Amino acid sequence: MDIVYSINKVPIRLTEERWFHITEGHSEMAGYYYTVLECIEAPNVIYKGIDEELIAVKEIENGKFTAVVYKELSDVDGFIITAFLTKRINQLERRGKIWEKQI
Repeated sequence: MDIVYSINKVPIRLTEERWFHITEGHSEMAGYYYTVLECIEAPNVIYKGIDEELIAVKEIENGKFTAVVYKELSDVDGFIITAFLTKRINQLERRGKIWEKQI
């Protein structure tokens, strides 16, 4: 299990079980373990999820993004739910932006 800190300074867990879930459902994510962790620590933008979860997004190539869905349970605990690659950033933008990296 690895732990990284969100922009809110909350420790976010990535367990072996969740990583297995991610790579089983999205086999293209197999080589992106550290990219998923980095997306939580240094996202380009964060969008609202459906049920209080957050979606951290980081561009990894021109027009290609890693999206990581996670939940902050408290100020001292959170976990990654899933992660995927997308080019359809406009679908995430409809959810509402919570935070954006200042350039």
